[in-house]
Amino acid sequence: MNTLSPLGPNTPRIALIGECMIELQQRADGSLQQSFGGDTLNTAVYLSRAMGDKAQVDYVTALGDDSFSDAMCRQWVEEGIGLQQVQRLPGRLPGLYCIQTDASGERRFLYWRNEAAVRDCFTTPAAEPILAALPDYDVLYFSGITLAVLGAQGRERLIQVLIEARQRDARIVFDNNYRPRLWASPEEARAAYRSVLPHIDLALLTVDDEQELFGFSDCAALFEAYAQIGTPEVVLKRGAEACLIQCEGEAFEVPAQKVAKVVDTTAAGDSFSAAYLASRLLGGSPAEAAQAGHELASRVIQVPGALIPQ
Repeated sequence: MNTLSPLGPNTPRIALIGECMIELQQRADGSLQQSFGGDTLNTAVYLSRAMGDKAQVDYVTALGDDSFSDAMCRQWVEEGIGLQQVQRLPGRLPGLYCIQTDASGERRFLYWRNEAAVRDCFTTPAAEPILAALPDYDVLYFSGITLAVLGAQGRERLIQVLIEARQRDARIVFDNNYRPRLWASPEEARAAYRSVLPHIDLALLTVDDEQELFGFSDCAALFEAYAQIGTPEVVLKRGAEACLIQCEGEAFEVPAQKVAKVVDTTAAGDSFSAAYLASRLLGGSPAEAAQAGHELASRVIQVPGALIPQ
């Protein structure tokens, strides 16, 4: 069991594992605005902004050798994100998704991702040095979407990385982000989640996803389940309601920040997770970290798209 703060005098190295996609944002007139996004990438960007020169933030993924992949890498460098663990696979492409937003700011996603390069992220010969390097990071972050896109073989390799990283005192952070369409069945998803949960130090959970996947009757049942697993820090995100936290025997409830007009809820949870993690790594309490998470998320949902301007 590894605590989250403080990380010590040296600049911590943080690796976020997952998928970045081409994002198309549909405007009211039917036109499309193109950018990039993905749950762990959104978190990486906001985490890099929050940590500044106090951490090295790297992204772990596989891209193609196309112009969109080139543009992604340029954007990540501009955001201060390291590319050392990014594979470029010849002839492959990144995935693509479109966001359609209704009048209340709720969004619908359309995906084209079955042939995305990230699906071979941990199965290529080029992945071997990356897998060997990951246990030396101070923090490893991944999500339920990461588990889905890596596939069964990639998940097995990820678990070995997590075990070795924890043996070297790394902190393992998991955002549940359950997306049913990415899994063959709920049973496959539950098995995959249960295989990684014993290795997690900080679980960042969305209440709707947890109830849909595991069928918890209420929040108390959820926290009891994670206590039995032995997860030392559990954060339950509940949208506009207060988030609930249990951390090493203590419980916290931190109200969300009110927003007059919600424009787009894309990346609300991702940005919350980034600000929460940054605050904890810099020595903030769970309550202070949740306040930071709510504050950033409240700004993100007032702007279209996943990433707000710096």
